[in-house]
Amino acid sequence: MTSNPFFERSALPYELPPFAEISEEHYLPAFERGMAEQLAEIAAIDALDEAPTFANTIAALERSGEILTRVSLVFFNLVSSDTNERIQEIEAEVSPRLAAHSDAIHLDPVLFGRIDALYERRAELGLDAEQTRLLERYHLRFVRAGARLDAAQQARLRELNAELATASTEFGQENLTATNAATLILDSEDELAGLTPAAVTAAAENAAALGHPGKWALSLQNVSNQPVLAELENRAVRERMMAASLGRGFGANGDNAALGARMTALRAERAELLGYSDHASYAVADQTAKTVEAVEDMLARLVPPAVANAEREAAELTAALRASDPEAELRSWDWQFWSEKLRAEQFSVDGEVLRPYLELERVLWDGVFHAAGLVYGLTFRERTDLTGYHPEVRVFEVFDADGSALGLFLGDFFKRPSKRGGAWMNSLVRQSKLLGQRPVVVNNLNIVKPAEGEPALLTWDNVRTLFHEFGHALHGLFSDVVYPFFSGTAVPRDFVEFPSQVNEMWMARPEVLANYARHIETGEPMPAELVERMVAAEQFGEGFRTVEYLAAALLDWAWHRRTRAEAEADTDAEAFEDEALRKAGVALAAIPPRYRTGYFAHIFAGGYAAGYYSYIWSEVLDADTVQWFDEGEESIRAKGDRFRGELLSRGGSVDPMEAFAAFRGRAPEIEPLLARRGLSS
Repeated sequence: MTSNPFFERSALPYELPPFAEISEEHYLPAFERGMAEQLAEIAAIDALDEAPTFANTIAALERSGEILTRVSLVFFNLVSSDTNERIQEIEAEVSPRLAAHSDAIHLDPVLFGRIDALYERRAELGLDAEQTRLLERYHLRFVRAGARLDAAQQARLRELNAELATASTEFGQENLTATNAATLILDSEDELAGLTPAAVTAAAENAAALGHPGKWALSLQNVSNQPVLAELENRAVRERMMAASLGRGFGANGDNAALGARMTALRAERAELLGYSDHASYAVADQTAKTVEAVEDMLARLVPPAVANAEREAAELTAALRASDPEAELRSWDWQFWSEKLRAEQFSVDGEVLRPYLELERVLWDGVFHAAGLVYGLTFRERTDLTGYHPEVRVFEVFDADGSALGLFLGDFFKRPSKRGGAWMNSLVRQSKLLGQRPVVVNNLNIVKPAEGEPALLTWDNVRTLFHEFGHALHGLFSDVVYPFFSGTAVPRDFVEFPSQVNEMWMARPEVLANYARHIETGEPMPAELVERMVAAEQFGEGFRTVEYLAAALLDWAWHRRTRAEAEADTDAEAFEDEALRKAGVALAAIPPRYRTGYFAHIFAGGYAAGYYSYIWSEVLDADTVQWFDEGEESIRAKGDRFRGELLSRGGSVDPMEAFAAFRGRAPEIEPLLARRGLSS
């Protein structure tokens, strides 16, 4: 193929990929040319007669693989956000080839020899701080990728990487299939009692779209506790919904749990090959936590008070349940329903009363974008002349405080069968001064699309997710680095959630909330007393939320703390999961982990293996930073500029914990997190 949109830089603003010109037939040829071109560029570095320099080796590496980068950023966003059978076929084909391509580079002895020679005399090279860190990070990346292994070990490493790449792709594809297959089809409208009329209409339209006219369909999100469980009055329907959710990936509902167990064994073998006792030890060594002991100490400190809180909540919920059914036992499918009832009673806060004040357009423009203006001086303009990869994708141009152009933000907000569950941010173009590129980022959410002609009314959790994911987007948009290696969110996994969690703080700030929380019909602001009750209710259910999260984090950790021998000897995923949760002290029958093994895409189809702890690790920094924003007399704008300049703009070009300590004037403290989650003694 001689004509392919990926073969040249896009001529669109900010090099936005020319989605209108891209078709499925372009991906595979672009991957093939991209890999071949980069290997030729690497071969040219290897063939140089002159001694290695930063420019002819490290900077040359940074310039290599432009086609491959372009197609990869577009394609793998599409894999998550709008896949189909052909996209999945291409993914299955290219994933192991990309793993082999990465190995061909990182296990190239000539290339590593040049990098190693530079590393050994790095103090003599006259490099600036970013260049020095880039050299050190490249050296570490090659060593951790197996550059020092012997030939036989490297051969086995290549096999492991290829098998893991294939397995990860399979897990992601099967998870989407299983989640769609688990959609709950209901025969009677009566079974949807508790849902709003708009939600009932949307369920009917969903069923018709899925080939079940005259019925109602409740699609699942990729979490254990489905949000709709808080609303469904029919206990039997709730039980069916929870069973469908928890069963994904197990037995007749797919083999993903067994596949995940197999992946942990392969990861354990790879870690052993690279000199580590288990995959968690290998993974955390290159994170800010540094050691497994640091992670385990933090998690162990959090579990007892979180479980105690959850048990107190369970007693309250059981009492409420038995007031209507004296013989009933509190089950997982009851928790959200009765929790919402108690919250409404104790704080007079009804989620359905909130929804008319939380319309998507207002939340986006007058909430998320408004907050970015207050804190950082940003402004936004929708670019209807630019198109995304799907008709529902919207494109916004972002301008800095001085009016200069900063980048593009794409929003893909609604759930659809071709999109995986959850919410995430991706980069479509990475900022880099070396390559002269400015950022293009996208947020994907899974808001239930309203019926035709109806406004999208959000839950409070939807609003939180919108602010959270935009925090990731800001991290990408604010990137101000020379080298693409460090761009935007290219930071340790247990630091990457920090900016997004900080951005959640603005959703409930009075100057932001009052600007967006207005009634969809009257335009009246949310009543002050409702705001007060809502803020007071914020910690309600914190025991449940913390235990649900910790159970998933500890499950991930248990899978990846296994040695190779342990992983190969124990392959029963369901039994292992039960025992791991029991040992960790979080085996509460009424609170399943946020993700079970069969649909834990973060760790089996994403980059969070032995890293799901990072959300609460990052929350330590987040809570400490929120406290900083509330201290002193300095204006929010001034603080925003400092937060941006010292942390958000630096990407991976500095050590994140050193940068945080310099920013805060001390190391992070855990006390603000404990207070936020109601875990203080």
